[in-house]
Amino acid sequence: MKHFILSITIPFLLFSCTNSPAGTTARGDAPQGMVYIPGGTFLMGGKSEQADPDEFPRRNVQVAAFWMDEHEVTNRQFAEFVEKTGYVTVAERPIDWDEMAKQLPPGTPKPDDSILQPGSLVFQPTKAPVNLQDYSQWWVWTTNANWRQPEGPGSSIEGRMNHPVVHVSWEDANAYAQWAGKRLPTEAEWEWAAMGGLDDPKYPWGNQSPEEAYQKANFYQGLFPYQNTGEDGYLGTAPVKSFPPNGYGLYDIAGNVWEWCADKYHHEAYSLTRSERLLVNPQGPEAALDPMEPLVPKRSMRGGSFLCNDSYCSGYRVSRRMKSSEDSSFNHTGFRCVKDVPE
Repeated sequence: MKHFILSITIPFLLFSCTNSPAGTTARGDAPQGMVYIPGGTFLMGGKSEQADPDEFPRRNVQVAAFWMDEHEVTNRQFAEFVEKTGYVTVAERPIDWDEMAKQLPPGTPKPDDSILQPGSLVFQPTKAPVNLQDYSQWWVWTTNANWRQPEGPGSSIEGRMNHPVVHVSWEDANAYAQWAGKRLPTEAEWEWAAMGGLDDPKYPWGNQSPEEAYQKANFYQGLFPYQNTGEDGYLGTAPVKSFPPNGYGLYDIAGNVWEWCADKYHHEAYSLTRSERLLVNPQGPEAALDPMEPLVPKRSMRGGSFLCNDSYCSGYRVSRRMKSSEDSSFNHTGFRCVKDVPE
């Protein structure tokens, strides 16, 4: 996230289910690379002791049928979009200090111009245990890190064209979705799809613990953020379809990279609507609010990444919510798209 670099470089700144049909739409022929997600009703929200406050209260939700990309958008797919449109991602653009300052506490001093350069956040493992509340310990603002150079200057996506694209902001993901004639999923659609037709599962693969399910998704095994044992075979992103799909045929719906959703993030989004009535195709709150950074409008992300570990982030849970500003980009964040099924 663009404003995040100040949290690292200026120490005194604030740190920053019941499956039932929801219609009679026929499956039809799914667009290439997408799978059919049937409509249904379910209880959306936290379902374990790991659940965060923003996953409550649970609420009854109904979603209509839709199509969803079977895997996360890859470097190859994103490169085609860039080639055909000339699109430049947020991480590749010069930083506008005047715009950034609007998201920071009044009076925040402007950092040196050497810091205000195009770039993104790259994970860097620590050498020993650290305070897990201080994420600046493992996120490093890296000049010229972007989707073409995931680890920064000198790195490339050569040999990784079938890996999910990373360092894409919500703005970038939304631009791709529009170009492809698709859209980003709502949080409700994403959570319903992640469940894969199972009865209120904790994870897309069921309720088997992550320790026993390391062959089902790409996430962090070992001691975060300094010792990754790589039991699943990958220390970073994995090629899409490296792990088994869920019941709806969705690959990497847990782990690999976080996936942007359409919804604005609000920490009390679920309590803003009455949980006792059925919510039909909820689109998320009208306004965003994260009390940790109240000046920063944010969007929701789902699914976890190759960096998720129960000691720090159980992002592979189907109900787990994450958030970041629309201009944020990291080397563990990507997206997939959805498309409406014609009536």
